[in-house]
Amino acid sequence: MSELNKELNDRSRQLLKLLIERYISDGQPVGSAALSREKGLDVSSATIRNVMSELEELGLIHSPHTSAGRVPTNLGYRFFVDSLLTVKLPEHKQLSELRVNVEKQRGSSQIITSASQLLSGITHLAGVVSLPKRKSASFRQIEFMPLSKRKVLVILVTNDDEVHNRVIQTSKDLTTSELQRASNYLNTLFAGQSLRQVLSIITREMSETREQMNQMMIDAISLARQSVSAEETEDIVLSGATNLMDFQELADVDHLRDLFEAFSQKQDIMHLLDRSMNADGVQIFIGDESGYKAFDGCSLVTAPYTVDNQTIGVLGVIGPTRMSYDKVIPLVDVTAKVLGEALKS
Repeated sequence: MSELNKELNDRSRQLLKLLIERYISDGQPVGSAALSREKGLDVSSATIRNVMSELEELGLIHSPHTSAGRVPTNLGYRFFVDSLLTVKLPEHKQLSELRVNVEKQRGSSQIITSASQLLSGITHLAGVVSLPKRKSASFRQIEFMPLSKRKVLVILVTNDDEVHNRVIQTSKDLTTSELQRASNYLNTLFAGQSLRQVLSIITREMSETREQMNQMMIDAISLARQSVSAEETEDIVLSGATNLMDFQELADVDHLRDLFEAFSQKQDIMHLLDRSMNADGVQIFIGDESGYKAFDGCSLVTAPYTVDNQTIGVLGVIGPTRMSYDKVIPLVDVTAKVLGEALKS
């Protein structure tokens, strides 16, 4: 960005800013004639055309093949957000609605769901909030008891003396002695490790060549995966995903399918939110900056939320790259603060 800052003079910055703001507002490619009619812009159409050609050469805008006008590239949006944007503080009515509706909820899950829904409702985009991260428990002991019809009762004990019981379905009948051998193997393999470490080992073991493992080990690892995953699954609350169907640039059927598949699976969004956990305030992923193909053409604006000065989760909005960053960024920032205050109280 420093190189672009040197390349662009004040006139180029002004025209780029106007073009992006116009495109965000209208959703149509912007031509030099349209820019020449902007109030307060005392520049000839010929000069505007020359500047737009320069901006295109720098990779900040491009011309769709169906139009003579230009639209911003991801690089253009990034420069706009980092160097040209003037944010608008949320309206008093929006702030009041946000605080009242979040703070009136009872219980953390209702508070988080309310924050996600309000973000979506105010921005008309998709609102997302990661559930608070808890300290990972450690594996202490696991036992299996056979029930009926390939069902097994799992008794998982963690280092804080919490006992977690759940019933799992196995792919085949397992005898009491087979279950005992499996629990002995797992107790030896995982004792004292965090459940997250256990999950990591299980994932690695399951990807190993099966020929390197005997049947007992395969059965034990399979049982462990079902038993531990539910205790360590971190989740998100996603609201207003269907709002994205209203944007023409996201209306391609294949793109929508990939996007909603990512929403359903949640792992990609979780990874993006995790990358924002240690951010100092708002963080923005524009288009392919996310690293996930499903989010090409989208932007994710996030902010961590804290309780007692400890970051415990992240919230944000997902929308097209053509979003009103000036309004969305401060709204995400203030919602993160409101959410943290509500969870603390």
